Amino acid sequence: MLKERARLVSGGLRAVDMAMLGVAFPVAYYLRDEYLTGQGHLYPIASYWPLFAATLLVWQLSARLSGLYGRYRTSTIGTEIRRLGRAFVVLALIVAATQFVWKRPERELSRIFFGLYYAVAFLLLAGNRVALRLTAHAARRRGFNTRALAVIGTSDMARVVIDAVAAHPEWGYVFAGYVLEDGDAAPPGARVLGQLDDLGRILEREVLDEVVIGARKARLERIEEALRLCEEQGVGVKVLLDFFPNSTSRVAVEELEGMPVLSFATAPTEVAPLAAKRIFDLAVSFLFIIWLAPLFLGIALAVKLDSPGPVFFRQRRVGLNGREFWMWKFRSMCDGAEAMLPALASLNEMGGPAFKSKQDPRVTRVGRWLRRTSLDEFPQFWNVVKGEMSVVGPRPPIPSEVREYQRWQRRRLSVRPGLTCTWQVSGRNEVDFDRWMELDLHYIDHWSLWHDLSIVLRTIPAVLFGRGAR
Repeated sequence: MLKERARLVSGGLRAVDMAMLGVAFPVAYYLRDEYLTGQGHLYPIASYWPLFAATLLVWQLSARLSGLYGRYRTSTIGTEIRRLGRAFVVLALIVAATQFVWKRPERELSRIFFGLYYAVAFLLLAGNRVALRLTAHAARRRGFNTRALAVIGTSDMARVVIDAVAAHPEWGYVFAGYVLEDGDAAPPGARVLGQLDDLGRILEREVLDEVVIGARKARLERIEEALRLCEEQGVGVKVLLDFFPNSTSRVAVEELEGMPVLSFATAPTEVAPLAAKRIFDLAVSFLFIIWLAPLFLGIALAVKLDSPGPVFFRQRRVGLNGREFWMWKFRSMCDGAEAMLPALASLNEMGGPAFKSKQDPRVTRVGRWLRRTSLDEFPQFWNVVKGEMSVVGPRPPIPSEVREYQRWQRRRLSVRPGLTCTWQVSGRNEVDFDRWMELDLHYIDHWSLWHDLSIVLRTIPAVLFGRGAR
């Protein structure tokens, strides 16, 4: 019942948002055509309908990527406005790219109109959401649209839930009381509904919408019976996972042949954002390969004339979950440089298994310039196209480095390696090895499309000024 209500609310919000997007279109057209006549009159509004239809379709994708229609009762207005803003940024970028690809020089559509349209639409959607939230919060504080919540057990996490419910009356949860496990004692003054052995009769007697199970390690066998009793009477259940150790893993419930499975993953697993990341990787890679083809030819000629040996250098690297692949670069060292590495161990300035040195004698004249500008890395766009790498991700290590990793450092292999990463824009070789690993793990734990985009934007000045390059 509660899931159906959540779907109904989500569906209603989608319908209202689509209606607002529709209303904003003629409003923006009227404002642009009537009040910005110095820019010239617009084409008939019918000329804009195809892109408006594309906007409505793309909105579904951008809203999903931004999590706009996710959990609604316990999220804040600020969180929802930020999600709404991210959805509009994605929408604007995709529609602008579409307009650029399919534009007709003899009938160019007004960019000012589209900017005005997104501004009006954002204001309408944001205003609608703020009004809905404030109305819902006010109603819940007055006892409307509330949910009665019982808590099984008195664990620390169970008490945190009760305190949170009390601190946020706008959520609309009303604490109905404790259901005690054997040997439990409720806090002084708290209402007790009964013992866990009497849960069936408690559910029949009390008006409850949800039950939170704060299970203890020694009593996990009781959860199944509690779930069955709640399921029989249509009462929603939430299980607090305080019987697992604290971890950085993301927790999700999945199904395997009809069986509920609790899934723990340290790397991002959301399908839609990961699909968007892959589309971004392919778009950027093809764009650079096509646009910079003349530059690549010039670099290839310079490498060939500077020193004997092949133009490209390939090396075995370790990628996603330990998969090895051939990574490509423009050759920046003399031919046979890898065989010389053991003799240069004393020059290593990095520490740990990685080798970095300002005075590496193997680097050629052209190679030093390529490294300073990071142009030697550009052939790796081909690795991105093949799916072995991503535009953003931890730099791929060589197998010998991985064999010397401490166990906690191996987690950086849980995502595809990338052309650029947090380490790349944080000083690169000026950062010691352990800090490098910490930056990569922080990237994995806080990954988002927006984080990737910020790293790409920060990479541009890092490359232009050669910060930390060797």
